[in-house]
Amino acid sequence: MENLHDKRKVYEKSQLIESEIKQNPIEQFRDWFLEASESPNISEANAMAISTVEDDGCPRTRMVLLKAYTYEGFIFYTNYDSKKGKAIEKNHKACLHFFWPSLERQVIIKTNLSRISENLSDGYFHSRPKGSQLGAVVSPQSQVIPNREFLEDKLLELEKQYQNDEIPRPENWGGYLAKPYEVEFWQGRPNRLHDRIVYTLNELDWIVSRLAP
Repeated sequence: MENLHDKRKVYEKSQLIESEIKQNPIEQFRDWFLEASESPNISEANAMAISTVEDDGCPRTRMVLLKAYTYEGFIFYTNYDSKKGKAIEKNHKACLHFFWPSLERQVIIKTNLSRISENLSDGYFHSRPKGSQLGAVVSPQSQVIPNREFLEDKLLELEKQYQNDEIPRPENWGGYLAKPYEVEFWQGRPNRLHDRIVYTLNELDWIVSRLAP
């Protein structure tokens, strides 16, 4: 067994204090996201983990890419027949998590999810590279397949089929809007006395609180 007791670092790059934060969590997220996007040490600032709860009661976490955010919430795209899609249809709550280690920051977001309109899903689907569009058609996401060649053969077939034609968006592929009702911003600080500011939605207003680290 490897001893990891001494693997630690000192967090001292920034602070998160009430006098400097925004009163709306989306605005605070925007500020942090812009910093993460401009950081040379972060390759995909929009990479986020999403946790859903499956039929056995166990959460499942995976990485997806945030594709848009508005004052309503956060938008990502997936196969509706995937494990995450099926879990969301049964339980509309999910947790999003952003971790930007070079900035010593993370954001934890509790949300309620709903599908976005079909025309918005169509618009995003057709904005993707053709290879990504074909990949969405080819893959029966989360289902058992016989081998890698199953996917590659199907891809070659569809490349020929749609060589000169527009690829239709699969009906089982599209976007979700994750509407937040609790957002926690975590900033690493020295001596493990980290800053934790949480926004909690109370009807139409956000209540801002500080949590002990």
